[in-house]
Amino acid sequence: MISAVNRLRDVRVDAESGLHIGTIMIGRQLLRVGIRPLPRGRSRGGAAVPMLLFNGVGANLELAGSLMSELDAVETLIFDVPGAGQSPPPRFPYRLSAMARLARRLLDALGYGSVNVMGVSWGGGLAQQFAIQYPMRVRRLVLAATAMGAPLMLPGHPRVLLKMLNPRRYLDPGYMKRVAPELYGGDMRSSAGAVDLFTRHAQGGHSRGYRYQILAILGWTSLPWVWRITQPTLVMAGRDDPLVPLFNARLLAWLLRDSRLHILDDGHLFLLTRARETASVIAGFLNEPRPRPVL
Repeated sequence: MISAVNRLRDVRVDAESGLHIGTIMIGRQLLRVGIRPLPRGRSRGGAAVPMLLFNGVGANLELAGSLMSELDAVETLIFDVPGAGQSPPPRFPYRLSAMARLARRLLDALGYGSVNVMGVSWGGGLAQQFAIQYPMRVRRLVLAATAMGAPLMLPGHPRVLLKMLNPRRYLDPGYMKRVAPELYGGDMRSSAGAVDLFTRHAQGGHSRGYRYQILAILGWTSLPWVWRITQPTLVMAGRDDPLVPLFNARLLAWLLRDSRLHILDDGHLFLLTRARETASVIAGFLNEPRPRPVL
């Protein structure tokens, strides 16, 4: 059987995260993909299902490398959304439903069947869309620092949201250091090392691709159908998140049919700044025995 990594082209291994990074054509779209296979000789244990991770707006796959390296008993997969990182931007704007379809085609091309799905921030909306669009492909769901979109979402302060309208923080380390405390909260308020962790791994994408990501989420909401998501779901949130206030996670967990909420004493980027703690919670959730359905 051909492994998923062997289906990629021009593969290199990132020494820090262990990600095998390469490219693949999905239709007319070139995607840059990162896969962290299980270390040789490592048993999958209870978390036998691979995990697909959807990143935040403008975020390149390396920003999730720390988390993925801590999930050493789970095979993980991530890709640069078109226009982010090193995936070329699409020609036209798209909706989240189209991006979910692209992700499903990527799973098919790499030989994956059902997967666990994780989404962070913007990617949390995509993860919800994927779960409702392709329910048979999703075993469990992890939603981190995200919400269900308008109209019930409690947004961050307009001053904070305005800073999200351009990708400058991915391109200008000095600018990121100035805005990180107000934008991301948590450890970014007090730890220069946390900010450096971001700037060391961040890579600017294409400005058109960034705008398309923003457009894709405008007007989107999972409110009419979130109750139809039946997969066991872990909702994670930072207590001090200026972008997606904690209320949103509480509401999302309340509306989902099978969910549990975990709150971390951090901000919006806890997947990066608290990678080990976050991975431990996720691994515990993925290894929980799933109750048998009542007949």
